[in-house]
Amino acid sequence: LVHSSHTDARLRTEALQQFYQQWSHEPLVMDQWFTIQATSPAADNLATVEALLSHEKFNIRNPNKVRSVIGAFCGANHVNFHRRDGSGYRFLADQVLILDKLNPQIASRLLTPLTRWKKFDSARQEQMKEQLQRIKARSDLSRDVFEVVEKSTA
Repeated sequence: LVHSSHTDARLRTEALQQFYQQWSHEPLVMDQWFTIQATSPAADNLATVEALLSHEKFNIRNPNKVRSVIGAFCGANHVNFHRRDGSGYRFLADQVLILDKLNPQIASRLLTPLTRWKKFDSARQEQMKEQLQRIKARSDLSRDVFEVVEKSTA
């Protein structure tokens, strides 16, 4: 299944559908199914990840589901998360702001890829810092998220 997620879109879709039909009743297996899709190097992967957030088996209040989609995309899909257009960084900031209201601890943990901004080229550094500043500008941030952002931008 992992191999097919790195191949032709038609093959990928068929394999994922077959796997889903067989295993959709197993929550932990579904976490892996989400992760496989979130980490695909396909060029349109951010759109796939955004669609997964609306999937019937995804629940933003479930930390395992959040990690298997958002965490996997931002932490393990370096090709798409670090796209030159900064869309991966904006996506993560958007999700952190949503999750901060629901689960501040997981929201703060998801920030880790943005806190490593110093390890990237200057264009990506600026994009990552911009998203950290956007998060920091929210007046109603949890202490957990604020501390991570504050430490990273100090």
